[in-house]
Amino acid sequence: MILPDKNMSLSNSLLGLGAVILENLHSNQTVSSLWEKISNQDSYCTFEKYCLSLDVLFAINLIRYNNGVIIKSI
Repeated sequence: MILPDKNMSLSNSLLGLGAVILENLHSNQTVSSLWEKISNQDSYCTFEKYCLSLDVLFAINLIRYNNGVIIKSI
């Protein structure tokens, strides 16, 4: 589910959704404002997958969370 394999494409994996999140995180945004932007682009994205992708990005230090705002670390 995190990484693509022979049964799951990159666009359906958490890593693929994480790439979409990083592309859309141009400025510091709240979780809900970024969700609105992502959900309009990716019709297969659920809020659960969105939150799990944020968790993956946080775990590998690509984003930070500070006072309700998501900040890009790179």
